Amino acid sequence: MAQHTAVWMRATLAVLLGLLAVPLWAQVPQENRKLPVAPTRPVPTHDMTASDIEAFLDGLMPLQLAQDNIAGAVIVVVKDGNVVFQKGYGYADIAKKRPVTADATLFRVGSISKLFTWTAVMQLVEQGKVNLDADVNDYLDFKISAKYGKPITVRNLMTHTPGFNEAIKGLIANDGNSMQPLGDYLKTHIPARIYPPGTIPAYSNYGATLAGYIVQRVSGQPFDDYIEQHILQPLNMSRTTFRQPLPAGLKPFMSEGYMRASQPAKPFEFVAAWPAGSVAASGLDMTHFMLAHLQNGHYGNAQILRPETVQMMHSRQFGYDPRLNGMCLGFYEEVRNGHRIIGHGGDTVYFHSDLHLMQDANLGFFVSYNSQGKAESSARGELWHRFLDRYFPYTPPPGETMASAKDDAKTVSSSYISSRRTEGTVLSFLDLASQAKVSPNADGSISINLALSPNGEPKHFREIGKLLYREVDGQDLFAFDRDSSGRLVMGLDYPFMIFQQTPSLESIPLNLTLLIFALAMFILIALLWPVAAIVRRHYGRPLELSPANRRLRLLVHLVTLLEIVFAAGWISVLTTLSGGELPGPGLDTRIRIFQIVGWLGILGALLVLYAAFRFLREPLGRWFKIYNVLAALACIALVWFVFNWHLLRFSLQY
Repeated sequence: MAQHTAVWMRATLAVLLGLLAVPLWAQVPQENRKLPVAPTRPVPTHDMTASDIEAFLDGLMPLQLAQDNIAGAVIVVVKDGNVVFQKGYGYADIAKKRPVTADATLFRVGSISKLFTWTAVMQLVEQGKVNLDADVNDYLDFKISAKYGKPITVRNLMTHTPGFNEAIKGLIANDGNSMQPLGDYLKTHIPARIYPPGTIPAYSNYGATLAGYIVQRVSGQPFDDYIEQHILQPLNMSRTTFRQPLPAGLKPFMSEGYMRASQPAKPFEFVAAWPAGSVAASGLDMTHFMLAHLQNGHYGNAQILRPETVQMMHSRQFGYDPRLNGMCLGFYEEVRNGHRIIGHGGDTVYFHSDLHLMQDANLGFFVSYNSQGKAESSARGELWHRFLDRYFPYTPPPGETMASAKDDAKTVSSSYISSRRTEGTVLSFLDLASQAKVSPNADGSISINLALSPNGEPKHFREIGKLLYREVDGQDLFAFDRDSSGRLVMGLDYPFMIFQQTPSLESIPLNLTLLIFALAMFILIALLWPVAAIVRRHYGRPLELSPANRRLRLLVHLVTLLEIVFAAGWISVLTTLSGGELPGPGLDTRIRIFQIVGWLGILGALLVLYAAFRFLREPLGRWFKIYNVLAALACIALVWFVFNWHLLRFSLQY
C-alpha cells in the first residue's frame, strides 16, 4: 500500500526543500502507521473514458433518484490531472423544474468543508505559524480547561481525538438570526471532555470549528476571507463559498434542499460551526480542489501547499486498531477494491456528499445529493462501490475461517455504544437508540444491526483473524479488542469513532423493559380508571374507601396521567429530531416544560409509593392492592430511567 515511512519522507524532503521544512516534518508522528495489506489487483475491464462513465451513470442515477425519492445529484470525476466527467442529474428546484448542472448548481457539501479548513491549517503549519503538537490554548483568546493531565493539540483536532463530547445544539439552523461570531460560538458551546486527548476517536464538529478559529486568530484575517484569498481564489473556485447567507451573486445557483423529493423544499441551512460544514460549491469547482490535492498542492499556476506538506497531510497519523483504516490529517483512509483511498463525507440535514481520492490511480470522485430521501441505505456509498467495481474490479481473498469462530462470536456478542455520543447531557437518551448489537450466527459468523445490505438484510461477517471480521462476499471490516479496563471495543472501517461495550445499566434490553413496563402500566391504569367505575356502577358495587383513601386514590390516578404526559413529551422530542427538525431555542422551551412536568411526576411518584404502602396495610381487596403496587413499581422504573438518562438535567448544553 501507499505508505510513507519517516525515512522516505525525510529523503524526499531533502531533495525538494532541504532543511527549510525540517520543523514541519518534525511534527510527523512515528506510531500507528500500519495499514491493512491489500492483495494483488486484477486488470480493469472497462476503460475510464468520459463516454463509458456517462453510459454507466446514465443507466444508474435516474433509477436511484426515483427509488430513493431524491430530487437531484451532481457527480464529477478527475483522472490524471483532467476532468473526465461532470454531470448533474435530476432537479435543483423541483417546483421550477430547474435541472442540476455540474458547472453552475451549488450543493452544500457538509463536513467535506473540513478539508478546506484543514488545508488552511496546514498552510499555517508549513509557514511555521502553527505547531501540530502545540496546546490549542496557545492560539486561542479563551481557555479549554485542562483535563486528564494532557493538553488538546492541533493534531488531536485534525484526527478527531480531542476527547470532546458530541455537541449538536445550535449546530444548524433554518435562519441566520441565531448565528454568532465564530469566537462567541466557540466560547458558549464548549463541550464536555469525556476522553483523554489522543486516545479515543470521536468525531467532533466543535474540534474542526476550533481549528477554523485558530486559522482566523493566527492569520489575523476573518476565516471566510482567509479561505477565499488563500484557497478558493488560487484554485479558481468562483462558485464556492463558506459565507452565510450566500453572496448575492451565488444565490440564483443554489440547489434547494429536500427531506424527500416528493415533499416541499426546505429553507437554506445555516451552519453555526461554519468551518466544520458550511461550504456551498459547484461540482466543477470541487474538481479543482481534488486536483490540487492529487497534484501535491498544485493547480494551474497556483501552489496552495508544498508537496511534502500534502504528503504529510495524506499520511496515516492515528489508528485505534492497526488492522483497520486510520485518520490522516483531516482526511480519513478507506481501503477498497485493493486500493488505499483517502477522503471525507459530508452531511447537512438535506444534503449528502462524498469525496474520494485514489492516489495510486490519480483519481478523484465527488458526489452530492440534495435530498435525504428514504435513507434506507447509503445512496452515495452504493454509487461509489459500483463505480469501483466497474473500473477497479476486485475479488476479496477467500481466507480461512478461524477454528475458534463460534466461541469468538459468542465472546463479542453484546451491545456497543458509539464513542461519538452525547454523554451526560439532557439528550443522552439518543445514545440508547443508536447502540450497535452484535449477534452470533449458527455458522460462527456474526451480524451487526447497524450493518445492513442494500436490501435491508443484516450483513454477515466471518472471522478471518483473531477477533477480526470481514463481510461475507464483501469488504467491510470490523475488529474487536479490549481496552485497559477489560471492556470490549469494536472498531470499524470509519476511523473517526469506535464502539465501546455498553455498560449493563445502559443496555437496550434493560432500559426498554423498564420503560415499556412503566408506560404500559400508566396507560393501563388510565384506561381502567373509567372502565372500572362504569363496571362498579353497573353492578352496584361501590369501592369501599374512606374519604382520605378515596382522595389518595384520585391523586394516584392523576400522577399516572402526569407521567403519561411527561413520556409523551419526550417521545415528541425524539420524533421531532428524527424528522429532521434542528435543535434550537424552540426545542429548549419544550424540554423545559417537559422537565417541569417531570419534576412534578417525581414528587407524584413519592405519593404513589406512599399510597401503595398505605393500601397494603389496610383491609382492602387483593386486586386493589396489586393494582397500586404495580403503579408504584412503574413509577420507580420511570424515575430510574429519567435519572439514568439525565432527562431532568438543568443544563441545556447538548
